[in-house]
Amino acid sequence: MISTLLVANRGEIACRVFRTCRERGIGTVAVFSDADADALHVREADAAVRLPGAAPADTYLRGDLIVKAALAAGADAVHPGYGFLSENAGFARAVLDAGLVWVGPPPEAIEAMASKTRAKELMAAAGVPLLAPVDPASATEADLPLLIKAAAGGGGRGMRVVRSLDTLAEEWEAARAEARSAFGDGEVFAEPYVERGRHVEVQILADAYGTVWALGTRDCSLQRRHQKVIEECPAPGLTAELRATLTDAAVAAARAVEYRGAGTVEFLLTPTGRAYFLEMNTRLQVEHPVTEEVFGVDLVALQLALAESAKLPPQPPAPYGHAVEARLYAEDPSQDWAPQPGRVHELTVRGVGEGGPSYGLRAAWSAGGVGTGDPGRGAFGAAGAGATGPSGRAETGVGAVDPGRTGAPPPWPAGAPGWADASTRAVDPGRIGVVGAVGTGRPGPDAFGPSATGPAPGGADVGRAAAPGTRAPDAPEPALAGHPRLRVDTGYGPGDSVGVHYDSMLAKVIAWAPTRAEAVRRLADALRRARVHGPVTNRELLVRSLLHPDFTGGLLDTGFYERHLTALTGPVADGGGRTAAVAAALADAVRRGHPVGGWRNLASQPQTKTYGEHEVRYHRTREGFRVEDDALRVVAVAPHRVSLEVDGVLRHFDVADHGDHVYVDSPAGSYRLRVHPRFTDPRTATAPGSLLAPMPGTVVRIADGLGEGSAVTAGQPLIWLEAMKMEHRITAPASGTLTALHAVPGSQVEVGALLAVVTDTAQEDT
Repeated sequence: MISTLLVANRGEIACRVFRTCRERGIGTVAVFSDADADALHVREADAAVRLPGAAPADTYLRGDLIVKAALAAGADAVHPGYGFLSENAGFARAVLDAGLVWVGPPPEAIEAMASKTRAKELMAAAGVPLLAPVDPASATEADLPLLIKAAAGGGGRGMRVVRSLDTLAEEWEAARAEARSAFGDGEVFAEPYVERGRHVEVQILADAYGTVWALGTRDCSLQRRHQKVIEECPAPGLTAELRATLTDAAVAAARAVEYRGAGTVEFLLTPTGRAYFLEMNTRLQVEHPVTEEVFGVDLVALQLALAESAKLPPQPPAPYGHAVEARLYAEDPSQDWAPQPGRVHELTVRGVGEGGPSYGLRAAWSAGGVGTGDPGRGAFGAAGAGATGPSGRAETGVGAVDPGRTGAPPPWPAGAPGWADASTRAVDPGRIGVVGAVGTGRPGPDAFGPSATGPAPGGADVGRAAAPGTRAPDAPEPALAGHPRLRVDTGYGPGDSVGVHYDSMLAKVIAWAPTRAEAVRRLADALRRARVHGPVTNRELLVRSLLHPDFTGGLLDTGFYERHLTALTGPVADGGGRTAAVAAALADAVRRGHPVGGWRNLASQPQTKTYGEHEVRYHRTREGFRVEDDALRVVAVAPHRVSLEVDGVLRHFDVADHGDHVYVDSPAGSYRLRVHPRFTDPRTATAPGSLLAPMPGTVVRIADGLGEGSAVTAGQPLIWLEAMKMEHRITAPASGTLTALHAVPGSQVEVGALLAVVTDTAQEDT
């Protein structure tokens, strides 16, 4: 039995694993870099060990230091999380050689799948359909477009799409350099790039006794820079035949390498519905919560149980409903997805933990007692109570997110078709009982006795609560008793900072509902109403993506953002920004303590303030405030809340001021507005054509032959910065001459640092 677990990772996934450990009485140990000394995962753990340095290569990629940390802290097991060393067979062996339990697949299975090129050879032998590789040395126009991929990679690192043979050599070398930096292995390969393909994957679980589960499908097609943004379970629009092909291939892949534990087999679907094997991720995936919500399981708990040599029931549980996950990143999609480091002032998703009549019903893994019907406190406290917030305070009525916790699985309706009511049955000690929903009438198959029922071999992926074989996939939906709910997984709390050394993901927001349409609507509304104060985020992009007709209609493919990014990031002509600026100006006036009325003389000229691109002009009168805008009437003003009548409709705005930015939240949306000072500091002025660092980072290279006096063309890449696991190109804003170059390869730069100056050709001619 595992007594103390070290998580060889950071941030959200470390907090996620710690949560399950707490619910099972397992002690926890964190590791942390100097940059993460005050991080949430360090605060959440029972003990923590420092890894000196900040760069991943010096800290979270040092397997030797992590094994020493586990032994020093008295841990007897190691969970790798995802990323970093999670798919490193050498690290897995080092953990086992140290006498520790490895919560992951056998090193041999990791090794077999670690190289995408070798994995494809193995899958071809197993009869899994593959895309044929392309030799770049002999590639022709007919082979285009090509996708260059890192053999040892993941998360979009070392990937390039090539549409012209003229750029093939440059992109090949760039992919090799990025792969070497990220994974210590510069091997890359090329294969056909499928236009408008879908990224669909299958979650698998396998024990040491020959049982392999395929827990349905996930669609992860909405991606930026080959990294996933929105995921859902089950993948919509698949035929029963295609689902069977995918799950059968995933099981075959797992059996081919004698897999154990949790893993994911990823496929590329062509527009005609053909499936090709992409890779197998021998670890837990970032998007695992959508599978947990639909299947009612805790995948981390199952990982721990399998590491303790537990047996899986013969068949997996059947799915119910639909779940959608959105990754909230600290990045600016309108600026080539540039990361946005900075301090997180507030991160609250309202409605987390709120439920309907079935709210009190919780699965066994949500901290309730197995076989007792006790729903447990789980993430949300007692039924009807507010969630526990990041500070540990009860925030009744707000449903604020506890970053160290997550939602429980679906409240399965008592007597749902296909499930025997076994809430009073004893648990078979030889089986894993965590898959059942104790007290809800939805036990896990074979977990609570012979009368429990489940799906056919290979898993089901119909998103319904029907018994296997009793209803066709297109049959009408039965009456469903589930109520939509939200879950948030994050590694940040108020006051934490998003740094430049690691991934820029702030949180994952997940919505579950009986149907896909309900889940999508619930998630979009939750994101729109969320209070996200701090760095620029992709929140607005997520909302617009979820409501886009292609997404709501299930027309998904990996080119979604290539086609729609401009429209999804463009301004909305609804006047919301102007109204938010008015609310900010009035709240600021009250916070500064300027009284209205009395004996004071009132200025005849309006007060003027500028927020973002909006100039607000208002008057203080003895009756209150008046705005110079006929469409707005001021109803009430307080330091942090303003009520305005907008075109005859009363609307309320919450206002928070944090330094040089103000945040205005309302049910209709949220705004992050820059506060403009009355007078401009001349020291902040920059010359035309100045290239400023968009984020803190490292200058990794400059264009060959570039120097002062070089002629450049508009859009030409000049300087490459690396920050937050991504490489960013700084391009020439116009054609002209490089008149200054301050960037030096290997140097660290802060946001706003002057990198170079390009003098426009038009200016040179005047």
